[in-house]
Amino acid sequence: MSRIKKILAPTDLSELSKLGIHYALELARDWGAEVTVYHVVDFGDMWEKRRSDTGPYRNMLEHCSRTLDSFLAENFADRIDLVEVRQAVEFGMPVDNIVEKAANEGVDLIVMSTHGRTGLEHMILGSVTEKVVARASCPVLVVPHRRPAAAGAKAA
Repeated sequence: MSRIKKILAPTDLSELSKLGIHYALELARDWGAEVTVYHVVDFGDMWEKRRSDTGPYRNMLEHCSRTLDSFLAENFADRIDLVEVRQAVEFGMPVDNIVEKAANEGVDLIVMSTHGRTGLEHMILGSVTEKVVARASCPVLVVPHRRPAAAGAKAA
């Protein structure tokens, strides 16, 4: 196994995605790796914003970049200076873009969080993380969302 030098941490800027970024930053600090925090604005979101936004496409991308910058500053200010962090924002289809970004940049590891949905909910909503795992050319570390234990449930 080769040394991990480049980590890709995709985010949709959600609370859940913070968990994946947290793991990516911690691993990068321990391994001396760099992290690219990557936000893909999917075509559906782009279309909705484009219909209501009279500004050009470039302004939308700049706005999304500023939003990512704020997201990282607000949530990871204590960790961001401990490792080399790059940011990237692109429009596209999240699964396709993540897989292509990892391949094109020679990423050694993708770190993503997941809801861990099962059954009908999983079939209806699908899973970006699951599709990335199936298609990525490098290993993918999946960080599951931990739900609080139900009242009265026994600890394992």
